[in-house]
Amino acid sequence: MARLTRSGIKTDRRRFGYTLIELIIVMAIISVLVSVAVPLYQKSITRAKESLLKQNITTLRTVIDEYTFDKKKAPQQLQDLVAAGYLRAVPLDPITGNDQWITIMEDALTAVDQTDPGIWDVRSRSDQKSLEGTPYSEW
Repeated sequence: MARLTRSGIKTDRRRFGYTLIELIIVMAIISVLVSVAVPLYQKSITRAKESLLKQNITTLRTVIDEYTFDKKKAPQQLQDLVAAGYLRAVPLDPITGNDQWITIMEDALTAVDQTDPGIWDVRSRSDQKSLEGTPYSEW
């Protein structure tokens, strides 16, 4: 609906912009996309933490074995690995967020040094379950 102004220029009386319905539809589409994206993002963060946990446990187990082989006795605590230079620091458990691990001690009869058994294995202190359904404390 064009109209002639005093200066002789045609103008359109309609206003340019979005209607309320258009804004509601856009907001609904955005909310659906966000409701799909957030769970996927959270799952990817959990997968990354699980991957790091597996890597840290493998590193600790390898270093414990190397220490035991080199020193002819198992470490008494995880800080022994740091003091001996096998690690810079005790790795963090990404699930719990600290460097506290469950340490499983050697059986005295099967230990390298039967008079002084030490750490044989480490596990996470978390009581949560992984995405696969197994408890982190059993890894």
